[in-house]
Amino acid sequence: MSAGRFRTAIMLAAILGPAVPGTAQDAGRSTSASATDTGDAFYCGERRLGYWFYCVRPKPAPPETAEQQSPAQTATAALDAITATLRELKARAIIEPTPANVTAYIRFQREQLDRASLFSDVWQRAIWQDPGLDYTLERPVGAVAKRQWQDARAAERDSVMAHLGDRYGLFYFFAQTCGACEVMSPIVKAVADRWQLTVRAISTDGGPSRHFPNYTVENGQRPRMGLEPKITPALVLWDSEAKRAIPIGYGVLSADELQDRIFLLTSKEAGHDF
Repeated sequence: MSAGRFRTAIMLAAILGPAVPGTAQDAGRSTSASATDTGDAFYCGERRLGYWFYCVRPKPAPPETAEQQSPAQTATAALDAITATLRELKARAIIEPTPANVTAYIRFQREQLDRASLFSDVWQRAIWQDPGLDYTLERPVGAVAKRQWQDARAAERDSVMAHLGDRYGLFYFFAQTCGACEVMSPIVKAVADRWQLTVRAISTDGGPSRHFPNYTVENGQRPRMGLEPKITPALVLWDSEAKRAIPIGYGVLSADELQDRIFLLTSKEAGHDF
């Protein structure tokens, strides 16, 4: 080989030399990766071992996610299951009333009655120990406490009613032929006289009233006030400041009921007294 060719060969080797080891290295990596996936290269690759020899390593199963795991049974589901069991035992005992079926139903029912009794007992104890849960503090049910609440309520109502005539008046719709009006008219007059309320009695059929001799005949007032035009007696409060009508009710009302309705409609907002 001449000196020129020798130098040329060395230059080519210098240029191509790094690529050759790199190619071999890549091939080695590929072989290693293949051996990792399929097992031993000679054992699994070059030999034909048949169908029952497993050379591919099984991949581990992915861990179960939160969605795949079965959720714990909720209290609602547990209660539904108890109800379903109770119904099934009852139906079985009715359709096949054997001693075993009837006894199973009675025993399970007794268990649920004991559960309900325990719940009721704990409920009552919780109310006793937390005044914020005790509704009887606002509206008593015991004889002594209820009487005290009623006295306090009557005093508050009377205080409001004493000044009601300064702002409110009453429209009383009646009919001469109305039997209920004969009962209601003296009640309306007694309440109005006690609290000095002005009453404007309006006859719906043109007939007179012996309790309200200074009556007037209706000429379309009830529809304008939003009242049912065919029902008598009917009572309406008139707010002279707001210039609006406040229907109180229809039919016969006792004096206490009439005063309570007036008290609530004029001094209590809806939802603040129940």
